[in-house]
Amino acid sequence: MEWRVSTDPVPYEQALAAMEERARAIRENGAEELVWLLEHPPLYTSGSSAKASDLLNPQFPVHETGRGGQYTYHGPGQRVAYLMLDLTKRGKDVRLFVQQLEGWMIRTLNDFGVESAIRQGRVGVWVMGPDGREAKIAAIGIRLKSWVSLHGISLNVSPDLSHYAGIVPCGIAEYGVTSLAALGIPATMSEVDARLKAHFEECLPRDPAHS
Repeated sequence: MEWRVSTDPVPYEQALAAMEERARAIRENGAEELVWLLEHPPLYTSGSSAKASDLLNPQFPVHETGRGGQYTYHGPGQRVAYLMLDLTKRGKDVRLFVQQLEGWMIRTLNDFGVESAIRQGRVGVWVMGPDGREAKIAAIGIRLKSWVSLHGISLNVSPDLSHYAGIVPCGIAEYGVTSLAALGIPATMSEVDARLKAHFEECLPRDPAHS
């Protein structure tokens, strides 16, 4: 398993090309799995279920992508974790994989004193916002090619939340988005990365037969 951290924002096209190449190498040549931690410049991405009506007032470039889900925002202050994992060694269960990703986010947030949960019918991970309403703090969008995963998760550490105004995030208009910073938690990216890494193996274990 390789862990990679990019300190400068990575252009989306560059990240997508690198993900595709690594996933191909895993499928065809048995390359190492990769968890890539990065930030993007401000941008929006549209998933396979995106609705044109949810693109409200795009302030930034919009990129189409093959991941599941609808519109989402990426930008500085948001930790993106792209996962190129071989699910033939992890149970070949898509629903379980999503549940594991949710658990990974929940355990990471718990280390910062944030109680979070999943909600039926609402993708992602949710917390109680400063206004007393539920808000999304982490999003999940994955794609599988021959059981190798691409894309992954995004966790709001300290992004400019006003940038979400250009879209209906994940097609859910009734609830807002928040971040660790908005919750009064001044976490650094390196601190978040350390907790993500600490919980990875327990939350996304390999099948013992392939360990």
